[in-house]
Amino acid sequence: METQAAQNPNKASETLTFENPHFLQSLFANDLSLLKQLQQKFSVKVITRDGWLKIEGDRADVVQSKAVFETLESVLRKGGQISAHTFHMAMEQALESGEGDQGSGALVKRASLDDLADLRLLGSASKPAVMPRTAGQLNYLKALQRNDVVFGLGPAGTGKTFLAMAHALQQLKDRKIDRIIMTRPAVEAGEALGFLPGDLQEKVLPYLRPLYDALYEMLEGDEAQKLIDKNLIEVAPLAYMRGRTLNRAYVILDEGQNATKEQMLMFLTRLGEDSKCVVTGDPSQIDLRPRKLSGLLEAMELLRGVEGIEFTAFDRSDVVRHPVVERIIEAYEKREE
Repeated sequence: METQAAQNPNKASETLTFENPHFLQSLFANDLSLLKQLQQKFSVKVITRDGWLKIEGDRADVVQSKAVFETLESVLRKGGQISAHTFHMAMEQALESGEGDQGSGALVKRASLDDLADLRLLGSASKPAVMPRTAGQLNYLKALQRNDVVFGLGPAGTGKTFLAMAHALQQLKDRKIDRIIMTRPAVEAGEALGFLPGDLQEKVLPYLRPLYDALYEMLEGDEAQKLIDKNLIEVAPLAYMRGRTLNRAYVILDEGQNATKEQMLMFLTRLGEDSKCVVTGDPSQIDLRPRKLSGLLEAMELLRGVEGIEFTAFDRSDVVRHPVVERIIEAYEKREE
């Protein structure tokens, strides 16, 4: 990126030049509405054409706006992808940096986009690398690297299961484990699957489909199917974990809030040598009746502080789905309060 600044001491103008229009457009996710949002937030005027972008306004506002694009450029050159969420994070980061010492605490909590871009998993010619997109996701991935048992707790859309699966696949590719086992409770079927037609896969597919969807999103279609066919990746209902000892395995329990106390204890004690375990769940979305039967609630009470076990909490600021999802969660949280 090349820049050219004006000499007016009161007003400022910065022209940022990039190698081609495609790279520049990638900085704002090919979405001109994001540039309009930046203009409103920083009270600047932005003009872009071909491979350059010009920012005009008060000097302090122009400096902060320029910092947004410098941060996004760094992420993009590290192999990251820019989304609307990433763009908003860059704007918030620039604002907090401009607040000086008063904003430093918030900046540490939020984490910088450079920190997020430094931690990447998987990736191929046609599949982008998986990267944390929020401070909560970054802390979660670091917890997965540090511990053998991790609980990821929070609302839908925060990437709890997706990131756990990405980390598991990376561990499998690095040959640190021999297989991945993904499971979840089939609460609506009461774990009594025998009365349903078809074989095991057909019976539990409706409950396990989200796990398959995430798997195929990260890997090439044929690669994912080969790993399943070779039993390197197994997807099964929680009831089928009983009586097993899992060595050199990465075991993921999704929707852990719907596991009973007995099931949670059974699941956590399946771990064998050189294995890792991740439990994801949302304590506010328990389908069991009464709620006190939830093994996740009991684990949160009993296992905090136990060596080798870490709990990572997500909140609505970590939601990376459609922006309206965060607002929906906020509305329901207000009702609960």
